[in-house]
Amino acid sequence: QVQLVESGGGLVQAGGSLRLSCAASGRTFSDYAMGWFRQAPGKERDFVAVINRGGGRTYYADSVKGRFTISRDNAKNTVYLQMNSLKPEDTAVYYCAADRTVYGSRFDYEYDYWGQGTQVTVSS
Repeated sequence: QVQLVESGGGLVQAGGSLRLSCAASGRTFSDYAMGWFRQAPGKERDFVAVINRGGGRTYYADSVKGRFTISRDNAKNTVYLQMNSLKPEDTAVYYCAADRTVYGSRFDYEYDYWGQGTQVTVSS
């Protein structure tokens, strides 16, 4: 089992920044690729970003490319999502997830463990 706890969400004005953190415990953190997903009210959960086990390979949704950065610190068992130039359409609950594969995936059904989510609200 892997337990994931997100933090860092909040209310921010458009154009602002937030950094989300996801702390992992349980199994060996570096054995998992890590992803971030988000779900806006009344919408399906969408892929945001993924980082491979070692941290050297990342992939982003087109909607956040150039604005968001995913990173990880395997010594601290933590994955981050730095969000810059935030827009009202980024408002959602953000979830981190762990995937046993090396590179991870943009498909939520391939992930094994999920956090409880953290709310991000961007005001216009």
